[in-house]
Amino acid sequence: MGRLKKLCPILIPVLASIIIIVLFQSVFLLGYVPTASMEPTLKTGSLLLGLRLFDELETGDIIIFHHDGSCLVKRIAACEGDTLIHKDTVVTVPENCFYVLGDNTENSHDSRYWDDPFVSYESVIAKLLLPVG
Repeated sequence: MGRLKKLCPILIPVLASIIIIVLFQSVFLLGYVPTASMEPTLKTGSLLLGLRLFDELETGDIIIFHHDGSCLVKRIAACEGDTLIHKDTVVTVPENCFYVLGDNTENSHDSRYWDDPFVSYESVIAKLLLPVG
């Protein structure tokens, strides 16, 4: 019993740290907003908390995803099956894909400017849970 009492001050912080690391590797994503593309919703330099475990994504959701070697944060503007005009052409969003826009449309490099304007479901890392700061 005495040995356990001596280990508790060390063991509890170590276990808590391991649990936090596992949660952030598998459940949560802590990130930051590097540009003004999502203002006024997300301010430049603010932190955000994303949820890596999500079921459905829908129009209006803010997602964190990989695109051309970078992590981006944008809002889903259209989901699979939706039709829209992209570069003067009517297109339909393919299966398991999204068309994304930044909230600050004057200052966002998003689906409107990409050769392949769609973000695949597989490239989505997390869904925004809440802005932290």
